[in-house]
Amino acid sequence: MSVLGFDIGNENCVVAVTKQRGIDVLLNDESKRETPAVVSFGEKQRFLGSAGAASTTMNPRSTVFQVKRLIGVKFREPSVQDDLRLLPFETSEGPNGGVLVHLQYLNERHTFTPVQILAMLFAHLKQITEKNLEIPVSDCVIGIPSYFTDLQRREYLYAAEIGGLRPQRLMHDCTATALGYGLYRTDFSNSGPTNVVFVDIGHCDTQVTVAAFEPGHMKLLSHAFDSNLGGRDFDEVLFRYFATQFKEQYHIDIDSNVRASIRLRASCEKLKKVLSANPEAPLNIECLMEEKDVKGFIKRDDFEKLSSNLLERISIPCRKALADSGVTVHKIDSVELVGSGSRIPAITRILASLFRREPRRTLNASECVARGCALQCAMLSPTFRVREYEIQMYCRSQVQDSFPFSIGISVAEDTSGRPSYYLLIQEGHPFPSIKMFTSRRSDTLHFEVFYANQNGLPSSLSTKISSYTIGPSQVSHTEKVKVKVRIYLNIHGIVTLEAVSVSLNRYALIL
Repeated sequence: MSVLGFDIGNENCVVAVTKQRGIDVLLNDESKRETPAVVSFGEKQRFLGSAGAASTTMNPRSTVFQVKRLIGVKFREPSVQDDLRLLPFETSEGPNGGVLVHLQYLNERHTFTPVQILAMLFAHLKQITEKNLEIPVSDCVIGIPSYFTDLQRREYLYAAEIGGLRPQRLMHDCTATALGYGLYRTDFSNSGPTNVVFVDIGHCDTQVTVAAFEPGHMKLLSHAFDSNLGGRDFDEVLFRYFATQFKEQYHIDIDSNVRASIRLRASCEKLKKVLSANPEAPLNIECLMEEKDVKGFIKRDDFEKLSSNLLERISIPCRKALADSGVTVHKIDSVELVGSGSRIPAITRILASLFRREPRRTLNASECVARGCALQCAMLSPTFRVREYEIQMYCRSQVQDSFPFSIGISVAEDTSGRPSYYLLIQEGHPFPSIKMFTSRRSDTLHFEVFYANQNGLPSSLSTKISSYTIGPSQVSHTEKVKVKVRIYLNIHGIVTLEAVSVSLNRYALIL
């Protein structure tokens, strides 16, 4: 039996598997270690992964990609609208305020939710895994951004279950990276913690985590993020630059042609990588639009000037992570830079200036999350035996993470009708964890769980997590019962109602 780690990126997916002697990254049908997160619907069949990516240009309006950004979000949210403007397929608002995807499939118009699309990707990755290992697989740990809300986490679990998987844990990306980093290091000092900053600049977001390592121990100190700053934003800077240039030089409007836009964005992504290693780079595309061949040229210095506002934002989550961790810059021992969008030289210079040390790239930028997830899955699985040192190091197979949001509860009073507010979980609190609160009342107990700090959320439309009603209590109006409620922030970072006890004088009822 094998256990898996999944890194579902905005652009590509990576699958790692734990074997008896280590962790391997699996190859797809094209012998590549990364599988595009693309689902394309043709006239007679679906194309997933690499085959779906090959159909993007020819069938753009029936090809769904960047679905990670559409999971558990509201259609009317401004950042979601900004994302949808860059996507070629048709979308609308669903009954619950979420996103619906409309496309042609089997000569009919179909509507899918992002959860259904993500489930197709999970099923495809499961198929690739079983083909590689020649055995059925189900147990897995899935990497998610630390800024995912309760609804996004629930929908990820739902999509994985539809895809035939059995998630053991949803794990923060940088936590998985830190786990893989700490396991293989043997040079931690005995005189005090070794503080490491992990900066993960992905395709669509930036995440920063501060972790403290000691021999036999790892502690996550803080998480910070910018959910709308990633490699694709730098691609968009190049896209806008050349779209304006081609409109003036060749008299073509790239924005009016979906296929031309997709081809130019793909070329700009490749150009960005060339600029990471060279001071200047050309751009040549044949028959981009209206049978016109186009040529362009840009210097790295000009690209950095055009991206100056994006580069300035890189330091914001870094500073917040440092402030929340309580660690000063002078006590940072190392900075690890990972993620597909981390190769821009200007980003390295900014981080070096901020942390006063050169960022290191000792981890595989694209595979570290999947590897860390596979390692955690092995620790959680009863079929794998992990060395005693490693179990002690990571709290008996369960890595205790740091929760990036504050959670409060609002309890409706039974007499005045006015709610009372309590801070249940402080930002940075370790999880999994259990919290309790007590209320005395003579009728129904109704309370809501919500995110306490709206400014710290990636979504601006709703802070509500869930609501519960307990009762009514079978007592007279002159009597009051004591209701104890246990709230569990589980291993996935999801809030659940663990238990309720109702007592009157000497009697108690456990629900």
